[in-house]
Amino acid sequence: MSSESVDSESKVSGNQANIPARIRRELDIDDGDKLRWHIEDDGTLRVQVVQQRRGTFSDFDGYDGDQPTEAETHHDTWGIDIE
Repeated sequence: MSSESVDSESKVSGNQANIPARIRRELDIDDGDKLRWHIEDDGTLRVQVVQQRRGTFSDFDGYDGDQPTEAETHHDTWGIDIE
């Protein structure tokens, strides 16, 4: 992708700007994703797409161990032997 050419442009309305559909498709930007904005020393604007992970725990069946758990007291120590 050449930095000299204009791929797309959009108009600012209030405090918002639309991301052109072609750019959203090419970068796989979807609802819930975040954009991180960086201004370089030379004034160039750089935008980083941070995609939200979906279904991270969809295959997680929960704890199926042989020891009872007390979530209120041990929630941060799961997997650590407590004496």
